[in-house]
Amino acid sequence: MFSSALKSFQSNISANYSIASQPTSISGAWKVFDGKKKSSGKAVSIFVFERKSLDPNSGSLGGVRSGGSQLRKLHDEVIARIKKECSLLARLRHPCILELAEPIEDTRSGGLMFATEPVTASLAGLLQDKDEQERAGGVAGRPSRYVVEEADGQRRRRELEIDELEIQKGLLQIAQGLEFLHESAGLVHGNLTPEAIYVNVKSDWKIAGLAFAGPPDNSNSQNNLSPISLSEVLYHEPRLPRSLQLNLDYTSPDFAMDSNISPSADMFSLGLLLLSLYNSPHTSPLTTNSNLSSYKKIFSSSSSVPSPSNNFLSSRPLPKDLLSSVLPRLITRRPAQRMNAREFQQSQFFDNILVSSIRFLDTLPAKTPNEKSQFMRGLPRILNDFPKSVLDKKVLPALLEETKDRELLFLILQNVFKIIKILPSAKRALPDKVIPRLRDVFLTSNGKAGQSERDTAKEPGLVVVLENIEVIAENCSGKEFKEDILPILQIGLESPTHSVVDKSLGCLPTILKVLDFSTIKNELFPVIAAVFSKTSSLGIKIRGLEAFVILCGGSPEGKSELSDSSKTSNSTILDKYTVQEKIVPLLKVMKTKEPAVMMAALAVFKEIGKIADADFLAIDVLPILWSFSLGPLLNLQQFQEFIALINSLSSKIEQEQTRKLRDLSSSNARGPSTNSNGNDLMNMDSTSAAFGANGTDDVGESDFERLVLGRGGGPDGASTDMLGQTLRPQPQRAQSTQAQAPVFSWSTPTISPVPTSSNVSSGFLNPGSRAITPDQTLSSFATLNPVPVAAAKPSLPTMNGLNAFTPAQPTFPSMSNWGSMGTAGQMNSAQSTTLQPQSNFSIGPPPQATNPFSAFTIAPPPTQNQRTNSQPQYGVGLGSNSSLGHASTRQTQPQPQPKKGLEAYESLI
Repeated sequence: MFSSALKSFQSNISANYSIASQPTSISGAWKVFDGKKKSSGKAVSIFVFERKSLDPNSGSLGGVRSGGSQLRKLHDEVIARIKKECSLLARLRHPCILELAEPIEDTRSGGLMFATEPVTASLAGLLQDKDEQERAGGVAGRPSRYVVEEADGQRRRRELEIDELEIQKGLLQIAQGLEFLHESAGLVHGNLTPEAIYVNVKSDWKIAGLAFAGPPDNSNSQNNLSPISLSEVLYHEPRLPRSLQLNLDYTSPDFAMDSNISPSADMFSLGLLLLSLYNSPHTSPLTTNSNLSSYKKIFSSSSSVPSPSNNFLSSRPLPKDLLSSVLPRLITRRPAQRMNAREFQQSQFFDNILVSSIRFLDTLPAKTPNEKSQFMRGLPRILNDFPKSVLDKKVLPALLEETKDRELLFLILQNVFKIIKILPSAKRALPDKVIPRLRDVFLTSNGKAGQSERDTAKEPGLVVVLENIEVIAENCSGKEFKEDILPILQIGLESPTHSVVDKSLGCLPTILKVLDFSTIKNELFPVIAAVFSKTSSLGIKIRGLEAFVILCGGSPEGKSELSDSSKTSNSTILDKYTVQEKIVPLLKVMKTKEPAVMMAALAVFKEIGKIADADFLAIDVLPILWSFSLGPLLNLQQFQEFIALINSLSSKIEQEQTRKLRDLSSSNARGPSTNSNGNDLMNMDSTSAAFGANGTDDVGESDFERLVLGRGGGPDGASTDMLGQTLRPQPQRAQSTQAQAPVFSWSTPTISPVPTSSNVSSGFLNPGSRAITPDQTLSSFATLNPVPVAAAKPSLPTMNGLNAFTPAQPTFPSMSNWGSMGTAGQMNSAQSTTLQPQSNFSIGPPPQATNPFSAFTIAPPPTQNQRTNSQPQYGVGLGSNSSLGHASTRQTQPQPQPKKGLEAYESLI
């Protein structure tokens, strides 16, 4: 309904202001909407009057056809009075007169609209709301009719309370406004009622409703206003709303009975208004029903007239000062006996410390610097005595207005933050009122984002902000803290004053609870690192190291650890990369060797030790710790603390590396074997290719034949052996259930001279070389005779023992060449003539058999118990999955008969 009505208005106000869809209050014929100027965002209240509200309330004169023109005349008179009221508001400028923001405008629908400073409601509306609450069973029994719409569209109840101090403060402001009207403007209000009083958002009471205002009788003022026509205004017109006519319940007998217009008439009305504040219900003690005859009848009897004898017709007890000295001089029949507005302000009713403080605040801009300083120093002692609504709406805004005074900024902010601690609505008051002022004071824009003007005179006030950083963090959101408070904190970190920097660094545990990881890493940490690197102060250096401890997840020595609840997540500390790549280099280049700095750095390294990788600790951190521990100024206890950390980190590194190697051994359990020294047992490429992870030959027989014979296979995949026998490909063996090691291809062996006893003994043979004689016949092979050895205790050959072999006797193949033998005891002919020295292996006694290689077997590795309890085995271990060695028992085999082909070759060798 109201939104559609607003859309029909085509005015400058509706074009330049955004207006709420629903009215926040209704005052008489006016609907009051919250508004905001589109260009500046300044809040206002929009008063809207609809012409249809002037329609008759009843059909009492509906049958009189001649009344139509007269009614239109009445409507025109009402519109003229409304425009007169707005005209006076525009002319009269006083802190206690409602401030006009936009003049009144006519709309196409015939309505009227004007804008004022933001108001909460009229005093009449507040009193009516209080009556409804009391009838419903207390203040909390019924929600208020007055609500405010937030920027996000949510609506909340306005905090409207009228306590004793609110009444005293409000009446004092009304008296100040009347003093201005009577003495400066030369006007009589004429209709001073609760409907004519508005309460703004600062809880100040403002005078409005000047539709019946005019000069007093015999006035010498130079205003061009016509006097009030009492004959017209005293007559009640039933065809018009009551709110647009003179209210007889608050009218002075000077008007109704004496036809006298004087300022004292407003003082009588003020006394009736005062009684309505204490009465129950909150109405005037005079009930006239807008009838002049009823009004005169009331004053015809002393019992029906408010007086001290009948408690001024109040249903509730009145304050002593009001009852004894104020009301008798306001509600009196004789105007000469009434006090004026100035005398009313000086009465005993306002003689208390709280009201006097309010009055001092109202005139604070006019006070001297010394008076302001004394007031600010004494104000904290009485802040707890103020009603919270007064602190929120009156005291706090008044103090924030004075923050532009740099000399008083320190004292003002102390009072501001004490009020924030008292207020139950601090979560709303701090972001809405305090933070914007802090931003204006400390973040003076220079035209570039993120820049501010440094003013050393503001640093005492900045210290107060830093001291109350926890209060700020508790009562604002993370976004507000990041955008408005963090830049102020950065100004403190960059200050040339060491005490300010110290306070700023001390705020770190609190702000970590509010800021996110990205902000801490990218915006906060670089500033702290720069301060730590550039400072020449020993105290700031230590404070910076304490900050690093906190950023690494710990807390400074002597302070309680950050609780789990205070740590939102890992996002409250720096990540491992930043700690290792940013903080440690800062510590490494630190030149200060003072013990206090060294011990603070030790605390940082303790936290780094919990975060950094083991290899980083070994390579980067331990050298720094050793360097710091040898500082010439450290005492024995401090040196021992460094050594304790070094030992602790060394133990951690050892455990971590041991675990890694165990995990690696476990994952490579099927890989190439290593001996106890970690060296590859088979360091020849041929050995790695010949044996898989399980110790078996993974190279096909056809590949072996092509390698031995030096030519490709025969037709259909067949090949010939050294005796000319045709070999067919053997079927592939079943895959082992265990994973096989990768099979490496055989490389072409290097041709080397046939060794002799002389060049063997002289070291001619290279351990990595192999001699191949492709044109050699079987007749060139000498008879193989086993060398007798002692069975009881086999001796291991040495490198010098190789000289025992003579050219007439065939040499046994070297250990490196055993790896290229097949499962049937086959071997490369070229390799069979080469004996190469090897290290890190043992040779057992050859078996007593015709075939010297028949006793060599491939067996699985022994278990732990087998290695402990079984008889010694001679051979070469192949890791955890396979082993190669001699059988421990001698075998007696019959002399083999001559065979042909491959069998003959096997029998021969």
